[in-house]
Amino acid sequence: MLDRRRSKKREAILELIQSTKTHPNAQWVYEQLKPRFADLSLGTVYRNIKVLLAEDAVASAGIVKGQERFDGEIQSHPHAVCKSCGLIVDLPESIALNMDFSKIIPCFTVDIRNTVFYGLCSDCKETAALGC
Repeated sequence: MLDRRRSKKREAILELIQSTKTHPNAQWVYEQLKPRFADLSLGTVYRNIKVLLAEDAVASAGIVKGQERFDGEIQSHPHAVCKSCGLIVDLPESIALNMDFSKIIPCFTVDIRNTVFYGLCSDCKETAALGC
């Protein structure tokens, strides 16, 4: 059973995730909010994010470098992920392939599509080119 109560901490977690384009992990959310809520624990952040995910108030942007990252933009959209530094960038929906699955698999309807492009961001590409 989901805890649908709206606490100040849950609202702060939601507002923080929605206010950034960095696709934060729970640790980052915790570090940002800890000065505001002295009794905040990392477990509280994880539990509240789990509720927000279940309520579709936030979305998972996937697991990058072993940590789940979260997105305040809940509409389906593609991401680009840097394999070196873990940067996640939102991409416009037009970048994703708009396939008509009904022509490919007639008995299948797509409800959610998750498109992720992996590569190197410009900073990491430049560093790799320098041989560092």
